[in-house]
Formats: sequence, C-alpha cells, structure tokens
Amino acid sequence: MGGQVTVRPGAPRGRARGENRARMERLERGLGRRGGPRPRSWSVAPGCLGRETGKRRARPREREREKGAVFAGAGAQQSAGSAGPRSGDSGAGRDSVSATLDAFVRFTRPHTVLGTAISVTSVSLLAARNTADFNLSLLAALATALCAALSANVSIVGLNQLYDVEIDRVNKPYLPLASGEFSAGQGAWIVGASGALGLGIALASGSKPLALTVAASLLLGVFYSADLPLLRWKRYPVLAATCILSVRAVIVQLGFFAHARRALALASGDQVAPLARDLGGSLGLVFGTGFMVLFSVAIALFKDLPDVEGDEGAGIRTLSVAFGQQFVFRACGALLTAAYATAILVGLFCCTHWWTRLVTVGCHAALGATLAARTRTCDLESPSSLYEFYMFIWKLFYAEYVLLPFIR
Repeated sequence: MGGQVTVRPGAPRGRARGENRARMERLERGLGRRGGPRPRSWSVAPGCLGRETGKRRARPREREREKGAVFAGAGAQQSAGSAGPRSGDSGAGRDSVSATLDAFVRFTRPHTVLGTAISVTSVSLLAARNTADFNLSLLAALATALCAALSANVSIVGLNQLYDVEIDRVNKPYLPLASGEFSAGQGAWIVGASGALGLGIALASGSKPLALTVAASLLLGVFYSADLPLLRWKRYPVLAATCILSVRAVIVQLGFFAHARRALALASGDQVAPLARDLGGSLGLVFGTGFMVLFSVAIALFKDLPDVEGDEGAGIRTLSVAFGQQFVFRACGALLTAAYATAILVGLFCCTHWWTRLVTVGCHAALGATLAARTRTCDLESPSSLYEFYMFIWKLFYAEYVLLPFIR
C-alpha cells in the first residue's frame, strides 16, 4: 500500500457541525478565509496513519484500529514464519510417504500378488483330508508359505520391470520404473531384498518342498525376464508360456500342497508320504493342476494382446505380434471354454458328495457363461478394452482357486 489514498470526509450533519469544522480548519491551517472542508490526502505507512504536510493527524480511534491491524498482521507473519513451515514440511512428508507407498504397490503388480495369495491358500487348504486337519499346524504352514511366496512374487515381477523399462514406457507408463518414480538402483534393491527374503524364509522353515518351490519359481523368473545369453524367454512364445504355466499350474499346485501335507504329517506324528501317493488321493489337486495348465497358457498368451505396439517396437515376437490379435484372442477363448467344460464334467461324474457336485457344476457353468458374454463385448481394436478383459481373466483365475477346495 505504498500509494496515496484520498479520503473525503462525509457531509456535515447540520449547519453547526459544518461551521465548527470550518473553524477548526482555519485555526489549524491559518487560513484567513471561510470555507468548507477541503479534500485531504492521506498516506498509509505500515503500522500507523502518517500525515503529509498540511494534513490532519489520524484520530486516536483510527490509530488504535491500525495498530491492532498491524499486530494482527505481525502475529500472522510470525505464525506463518514458525508454525507454517513445520506444518508444510509435515504435509509434504506425508505426501512423500504416500506417493512412495503408492509406487511400491504398483511395482508389486497387485493382481499377481492377489493371485499368489489366493492360490497358495487354496492349495494349502486342499491338503486337509478332514476337518481335524484344519489346525494350528496347517495355519502355521500356510503363513510361512504365504510370506515366502509373496516375497518371491515381488522379486519376480520386479525383475521383469527392470529389464522392460523401455517397453513399459510405451505399454505401461504408470509403472514406477517406467515413470521415473523409482530409479533402476531402487528397483534392483527391492528385487534382491524380496528374493532373498522369500528364499530365506523357505530355507529357515526346514520344509524341502517349500524351499524347492520358491527356488524354482525365482529361477524361472530369471529365465523369463533377464536379458542374458540364452535367457529372456519372454521373447519366444512357447518358452514364455512354458515359464508361466510351470509356475502357476505345476510348481504352485504340487509344491505348496506337499508343504502343507508335510506339516500335517509332522504334527500328527505320521511319516511324510511321497507326493506321488498324495496325488492319487486328491481329486482337487489333479483337477486343479490340469485346469490351471489351460488357464495359465491362456493368461500367458492373452497378457501380450494389449502390448502389441510396445512389443513390436522392441522386436519381441509374441504370438500376438506374429499371428495377430484376433487369432490369439480366439485361441485363449477356446482354452478357457475347454477348461470350464472339463470342470463341469468333473463335477458331474467325479465329485463324491451331492453338495460338492452342486457347487462345482453350478459355479463353473455360471463362470463359463459370464466368460462367453464378456468375449462378445471385447473390442480388439482398443488396448484398454483388451486390458480390462485380461484383468477379467485374472478374476476368473481367483474364482477358480476359491472353488478348488470344494472339488473332492
């Protein structure tokens, strides 16, 4: 407020007041003529109303009001200068932690984490032969398996992102390495730490099935992603599908089932039976392995459909690049349809209880019908539509593991 503000006094209330004011003016200014009030010019300085030459002094009430305003302003500045930065720093710190946590969640690929958690839980519960087997030993084995498997899962998907930064900038720019939220060094640290943690938990448990399962999964993850001689199998459709189905359909089913059965046997004092003998007595495990082979191949093929542009630019010859999206889409649909048809037949002719038969047949028929309806509405020309359908397949994958313990 460095300029001058002209203030005109209000009109006098009555003749007497006007004459008094005029008299005061003459006395103050030494004017020898009568006249009405003249305009006055006031300058406002920080903290007070100052008077220019020939200007009247600010009234006490005005000075008091200005003083209060100055002290209020000074208090506000002091508050802003002291408490303000601390509040801002605290808010910025919270925002930074929240952003880092959000980036880490995206780095872990939550749909794969959820898939691993559900599959390990389902297969472990499938190992229970009767209600007496649902005990603390089984829960402890499940908790150990989950910690090891989820840590290994983060390492595997993180390794793939480390080697796919340039591709992900086209296909998945929201991932933290592609977007620059995480550096390559930070990503490598997370991959190494989570892999070591998963393998360490498995070895510390003393369970050979769990240790072999985690080690084999990590090794196949390296084969799939690492850009090293004879590796990076994701460039070759057959090898890529083999990696995915080996982990999702075979290693997960057999390894975690054997780990849970071992824990139950040790808890009851029984001898640990060979896995081959357990396989013969578990309809759910045999069916689940076959079903997941078909499902995992479909996931391995379909995952590349939304990424044709980036894969083609990077020289990765996926089936979607080599044969076209329509061919791969129809092939995936045929595999999934065959899987659900097989599940319905198993429910009708192999389940021994009426209620397990009802759940198996009814739920798989409903899921198959939902799949057929979604297939008709998917737009092959839209990457977003293809990605939504891909995530829908993962939801079917989750649902199957929920149903698997009912197949007996």
